[in-house]
Amino acid sequence: MTVVQEAMPRMVSRVIPVDPFDLVIFGGTGDLARRKILPGLFRRYCAGQMPPTSRIIGAARTDLDVAGYRQMVAEAITEFSDPTPPTDKLDAFLAQVCYVAIDAKGESGWAELQQLTEGADRVEAYYFSVAPTLFGDLAERLQLWGMAGDEARIVVEKPFGRDLATAKALNGTLAKYFNEKQIYRIDHYLGKETVQNLMAVRFGNMLFEPLWNAQYVDHIQITVAETVGVGGRGEYYDKSGAMRDMVQNHLMQLLCLIAMEPPARFDPDAVRDEKLKVIRALDPVLPHHIMRGQYAAEIGNEVQQPSYREAVGDPRSKTESFIALKTHISNWRWAGTPFYMRTGKRMSARSSEITVVFKETPHSIFGEEAGKHRNVLSIRLQPNEGITLGVTIKEPGPGGMRLIDVPLDMSFAEALGGDIEQVDAYERLIMDVIRGNQTLFMRGDEVEAAWAWTDPIIHGWEARGEVPKPYDSGSDGTTDSHELMRRDGRKWREVKP
Repeated sequence: MTVVQEAMPRMVSRVIPVDPFDLVIFGGTGDLARRKILPGLFRRYCAGQMPPTSRIIGAARTDLDVAGYRQMVAEAITEFSDPTPPTDKLDAFLAQVCYVAIDAKGESGWAELQQLTEGADRVEAYYFSVAPTLFGDLAERLQLWGMAGDEARIVVEKPFGRDLATAKALNGTLAKYFNEKQIYRIDHYLGKETVQNLMAVRFGNMLFEPLWNAQYVDHIQITVAETVGVGGRGEYYDKSGAMRDMVQNHLMQLLCLIAMEPPARFDPDAVRDEKLKVIRALDPVLPHHIMRGQYAAEIGNEVQQPSYREAVGDPRSKTESFIALKTHISNWRWAGTPFYMRTGKRMSARSSEITVVFKETPHSIFGEEAGKHRNVLSIRLQPNEGITLGVTIKEPGPGGMRLIDVPLDMSFAEALGGDIEQVDAYERLIMDVIRGNQTLFMRGDEVEAAWAWTDPIIHGWEARGEVPKPYDSGSDGTTDSHELMRRDGRKWREVKP
């Protein structure tokens, strides 16, 4: 008998060019522009997605001419994207790059920028890759110089405020000059392939959606772990902490996507309406359901890594570099199902993972000796994007019915073929801006609702005078974060690379 094995069809990613555009990058000489935005645009150009008539206009206070800026862009591409880019592609890309030295709070450079963009029949996008304190100044001057037309779009980076009051003030400032349809609040987590696959897995497979509720799900864990410390961001981070820097935005967005109801259709407002309902249904977090920590110094390596307090230069800092908490969503789908979230720096591995732990079978026909088993769906966001479903099977061999749990593991890179292009989150999101697709961007009321839930948590620990507990660098966080789970008869998933 001959067995014929069918080869899996090779997957080919489709590249759909966008319309011609002008993208002005305020802060065009900054770290984000050099590391992410400019290399990402070059990759989109090489992929054939960026039309040759499009232009990238850097705008910053740095005194550079166009040739000098193009040289900086070329260096950024070779450092952060491709050490040996094709010369013809690089030269053609750089020919589409311009530069204007500009003062966000003054008048210099605005006439030149207006002249560059005036009368162009193309999409106009303005990326605010600057401190949030400059957002209002940039928006005001874009309007004063006639560059804030109905078709213009602005991209703003987080943080979107540091509490509800400042978020409302920021939204109000931007609303003076642009309507909500023109404002793209970018969270790069939402541009990750696997994050978008959360919706595909949930709403594209009949297998999961009927089980996606409190009747069948025991609990859900969301973990975003980093191995790095605060590094050169110490001054900023010590004013934010893990709650403001990660939970209020990144983890909140993951929570919304995993818990939201199916939208009526896949369009920006329908998706964001459902996410907003999740945030507004979140219960307040009780004080004994929050654990905070600061990483200790790492000793034993050739180069000793400083503790959190040493890194930020404040021996009395009360800012957390780690947080774990438990919350509930008060709606029909999730009533009684706990959601556990944790994130931290200097943890044992770099890993972002959502884990859906299903309940045990209501009755085991195999007897007590078979043990207790649960199905676990793990969605890995980084570093190795993929999905693992744990299923229970019989252990091979004689000796009775012994059950074991085995993973059905799918790495996206392997399953879809090695030739599938890995697109960076910023690349995808910038192309969505040009298309005018806001699905993966946060709406103003969504940001404010997230702060309305976050603020009482922060005010609570500040009022109680709580100090974060130390945890070992290279660990999985504070010991009491594990106690949080043990009290409920559960345990955190091991943080794995």
